[in-house]
Amino acid sequence: MSTRRLAGFAAILIGAAFLNFGAQGQTQARQAAKIGPSEFMIGGAVATPLTISEADLRKMPRITVQVMNSHAQKQETYEGVSLAALLKQAGLPQGEQLRGASMTLCVVAEAADGYRVAYSLAELDPSIGDSGAIVADTMDGAPLGAGEGVFKLVAPHDRRPARWVRMLSALTVVQLPKS
Repeated sequence: MSTRRLAGFAAILIGAAFLNFGAQGQTQARQAAKIGPSEFMIGGAVATPLTISEADLRKMPRITVQVMNSHAQKQETYEGVSLAALLKQAGLPQGEQLRGASMTLCVVAEAADGYRVAYSLAELDPSIGDSGAIVADTMDGAPLGAGEGVFKLVAPHDRRPARWVRMLSALTVVQLPKS
């Protein structure tokens, strides 16, 4: 084989190896995105920013909700921690303390894939809206499945699961500006 052909053949092999490595990296990134983060943060306009791990969530008081998932067309049972309880840990007002300017606080829930939804703090408060929202880590007695992530925000009283957030990565509290 000529030197020119060997050089061309070597370039093809190196290029193929590079492309394969790049494809593996992309596959690993996609797999990580399906799993989701192993912790989520509560931040923004809070007194006490928090980072909640899987172990932290398991140690907190648990609740169970049963829902009809209209996307999956089946009954599902989720277990996790009340979103209101998590927000209280972060120092947000609840009950009689939730009034005035705090009535314009919103919670933005964000997924690892960039999906975001918003809730008003008042609708999450058990004394006002009582949405029953939880941060779940199990469904039907098992860890959340592939594509769901480690944490999933479930709002059982929403008629559609459009504001449920799989692969939950952050809860950010924002104050609506005065107009």
